Amino acid sequence: MDLLNTLVDKGLRRELPTREEALAVLATSDDEVLDVVAAAGKVRRQWFGRRVKLNYLVNLKSGLCPEDCSYCSQRLGSTTGILKYSWLKPDEASKAAAAGLAGGAKRVCLVASGRGPTDRDVDRVAGTIKAIKEQNEGVEVCACLGLLSDGQAERLREAGADAYNHNLNTSEGTYGDITTTHTYADRVDTVNKAHAAGLSACSGLIAGMGESDEDLVDVVFSLRELDPDSVPVNFLIPVEGTPLAKEWNLTPQRCLRILAMVRFVCPDVEVRIAGGREVHLRTMQPLALHLANSIFLGDYLTTEGQAGQADLEMIADAGFVVEGADEVTLPQHRAEVQGAGCGSHAGQADAGCGSGGCGSHEDVCGTAPVNEPRTDLVAVRRRGAGTDLAPNA
Repeated sequence: MDLLNTLVDKGLRRELPTREEALAVLATSDDEVLDVVAAAGKVRRQWFGRRVKLNYLVNLKSGLCPEDCSYCSQRLGSTTGILKYSWLKPDEASKAAAAGLAGGAKRVCLVASGRGPTDRDVDRVAGTIKAIKEQNEGVEVCACLGLLSDGQAERLREAGADAYNHNLNTSEGTYGDITTTHTYADRVDTVNKAHAAGLSACSGLIAGMGESDEDLVDVVFSLRELDPDSVPVNFLIPVEGTPLAKEWNLTPQRCLRILAMVRFVCPDVEVRIAGGREVHLRTMQPLALHLANSIFLGDYLTTEGQAGQADLEMIADAGFVVEGADEVTLPQHRAEVQGAGCGSHAGQADAGCGSGGCGSHEDVCGTAPVNEPRTDLVAVRRRGAGTDLAPNA
């Protein structure tokens, strides 16, 4: 297929596709999906080999959020029955993180519900970062606390944070349909604050909320312009009790096409499969490893994920290897310029919890249901952080 040959050539040169080419990837048929995966897989292997980076979520504060994000089980007025608790103490968070690190994770993502942290909250998180880093040499720590005020990103950097996550989630044009208590511009501002403070920016999207192909391409091209080092791709988990509980718009093939499009637009960036991979990719998860080079290990913020051991077996069976703590995730040309993003060095052809954190909630896709609801695959998290039960890692 001429389209795929063109996209592979551009990806290997770090040259970005046009919007029309990105849209064409999403428009390919199910019969062509293996060809799409094979093509995007060449780009993935060029920049990341067969390494898979493991990340582990620690939900520092669950529920009780004043924001009205339609996809989120922790939203204002939620009736989802999720775990609700206030801030974990540093030793509790460090213990939770240790489980993920023991399972092979090299990055810990510290997430808290809410619009954004107070200065006191930043102090709390700083103490938690210190505790985790003192007990785990070489660990990467990413904070995801919502909208940042002036000076807070710098304080997190000084405390030892390596990265900050704040997802755009969907296109600017449809953002107001998903959330009304903050704006798309607020999110962009927080990503820019993280960049300016010297934190590695992590920002992604949610697919499956009823958006169009154009919306998906819009948000991915906007992410490219923001230059994040990592792009988490979430697939909406339609949790009962949220406004989007009936949005079952994704098929495994659709998810693969979305991941391939992101890889072509961001060829040399850490593309992470985040929330919803078990629900929507299901038995086709191993194919997605040919597109993304990063996943979350174990459970998400409020819902259960695949068993950690099953994740490790899937990676090995698919012929990939877990990225070691001593290995640099990003290609050399990006690692040398912290914050350089989405393949923008070559000649171009053309969300805290209240802000959509760490790709832990859901995803965004077509306008009409094309997938049978699999509510049997959606389970509220009842173990790990905030409970007395052992975590899934």
